Amino acid sequence: MLDVRRLRILQYLSTYGTVAAAAQALHLTAPAISQQLATLEREVGLPVVEKRGRTLRLTPVGELLVSHADIVLSDLAAAESDLEAIRGGGRGMVRVAAFPSAARTLIAPVWQRLLTEGEGEDVGASLTLELVELEPGPALEALRRRDVDLAVVHGYTVLPRDVPAGCEQTKLLEEPVLLALHPDQAARMGIAPGEIVDLARLSGSSWLTPGQETSCYEMIQRACGAAGFVPAIRSRSSDFAVLAALVAAGAGAALLPRMALPDASPGPISLHPLLHPVSRTVYTVSRSGTSRRPDIRHLGELLQQAAADSTATLQEAGG
Repeated sequence: MLDVRRLRILQYLSTYGTVAAAAQALHLTAPAISQQLATLEREVGLPVVEKRGRTLRLTPVGELLVSHADIVLSDLAAAESDLEAIRGGGRGMVRVAAFPSAARTLIAPVWQRLLTEGEGEDVGASLTLELVELEPGPALEALRRRDVDLAVVHGYTVLPRDVPAGCEQTKLLEEPVLLALHPDQAARMGIAPGEIVDLARLSGSSWLTPGQETSCYEMIQRACGAAGFVPAIRSRSSDFAVLAALVAAGAGAALLPRMALPDASPGPISLHPLLHPVSRTVYTVSRSGTSRRPDIRHLGELLQQAAADSTATLQEAGG
């Protein structure tokens, strides 16, 4: 019979890539990892790893076992979550990775709510958060490596994002991407306030974009490419508040997800829906089975409420 502990070691080796890294993550020594892998190979009767240069790589048999280990270990995580719920354990530490506008718009209100819960009678139902700000790609990698318990990420209609194997997702909200112009520029182009705009009309404009390392940058490249042009980029900043301020200063046009708009207007900005709409979906991702943990489940419920509140506020404001 296969030993679950050895399957977990093989899974960690697949995730971290080297024996040393897997050993560090599991708080074991490298020789202990190698010994357990050798024992697993004797149990299986086939090699599960092979040497390639100075590193170990999974054999096809090892990859097959990892695919089954993902399912088995997810089921065990779900069982542990159910037992914890039965015992009534709701308090815990949840490590969260979130991109900047989600950290500001969703995580901050949830954090405030948790502090309020902690002051009430039902302290046991509360939890503690640990936040790290990461773009969606690195956030999913941190989740895969078990550095965080929950990732708040996004994907665009023009740039879908795959959920890693062994993970599950829950949608929080969907928001439009809006064209941001200085009102004077909009007036010169004959664009009325709030008018739907074909991006092709902006082919000769200066553009303000996030940094090339972000998926938002790629979204803008694809949206403009679909409109038949390559944007002439004059400034890059991965802070959407900076981009909004530059638009208000008349520096150029920008595409901004609605949730990324700053709370306080940096100056005159004219916002416009797109003729060929682009939207951004925000969702949480957790490792399979862990979403049933009472603390992670509670956090998910609070994030759903924060997302609903954010959507309602923006709609009331006409965003």
